[in-house]
Amino acid sequence: MARRYAIYDVFTGQRLSGNPLAVIFDTDGLSDEAMQAIAREMNLSETAFILPPEGSGHAARLRIFTPAKELPFAGHPTVGSAIALAERDHPPGETDLDLMAVLEETVGPVRCAIRMRKGEASFAEFELPKRPARIDMPLDRQGIADALTVKSTDMAFENHVLSVWTAAVPFVLIPLRNLATVQNLEFESTLWERVAPFVDGTLASAYVYCRGGVHHQAKFHARMFSPDMRIWEDPATGAAVAALAGAVQQFDALPDGHHPMIVEQGLEIGRPSFIHLHIDSKGGEIAKARIGGQAVKMAEGVLHF
Repeated sequence: MARRYAIYDVFTGQRLSGNPLAVIFDTDGLSDEAMQAIAREMNLSETAFILPPEGSGHAARLRIFTPAKELPFAGHPTVGSAIALAERDHPPGETDLDLMAVLEETVGPVRCAIRMRKGEASFAEFELPKRPARIDMPLDRQGIADALTVKSTDMAFENHVLSVWTAAVPFVLIPLRNLATVQNLEFESTLWERVAPFVDGTLASAYVYCRGGVHHQAKFHARMFSPDMRIWEDPATGAAVAALAGAVQQFDALPDGHHPMIVEQGLEIGRPSFIHLHIDSKGGEIAKARIGGQAVKMAEGVLHF
């Protein structure tokens, strides 16, 4: 059977940067095993499968696979799929459009806003379907430092400390003292697998970040490594930024109001990505948060499977 697909570069307005995403449009008759096999064949951080929606008025049901496993939620497949569906139905470059779509993910319905403008890469953002939560558990501080080839004294800045957070996907959030330390670390996956905690049966991924960035507009610079997902280094990780929102709210003690910021990622591997994070804070907690970014179609074709 011929199945249409497209490759989008996500969290970027330029091709050959950002985080590549495969979007499979024709999914009739695909079993779970077949979807996992296709994701391994694509060998990207994630592959998104578009299925008919179950809810009235929803745009699609979305299933997300890494080369190793299915995820309940992920940021760059959400942004990329929302834009891919919008551009499938409304050819880009012809008119200015503002659209709304609800994607049914395993974590729950995800509300997306899509902005299409003539001469610009399309932009999409979504409300976090689940607020980030901190998970208190013992961590092997020295073991984590060894897995990153950094000093244990490097793992903190200001009020930010080593912690575990999840907004549907768990991450160990590792603050490093400056940009150079983040850029120069060397991740040892074997050591990580020995010391990383399990959260609900899942080995937590490593999300390393610092204040500031290479680009002046970036509030944070980040890198993500996930042996559990078979992702050596991810160019952009929306689910990790969702978790980071909780750490920023708590450690920076955000005052009431709206707090926009950009997280840059992927520069070390030649895939610069820019993730927009908006936090609405009230009473010391996150009232609402959104994640967004641009995406551009890089390729399209047909799978014969």
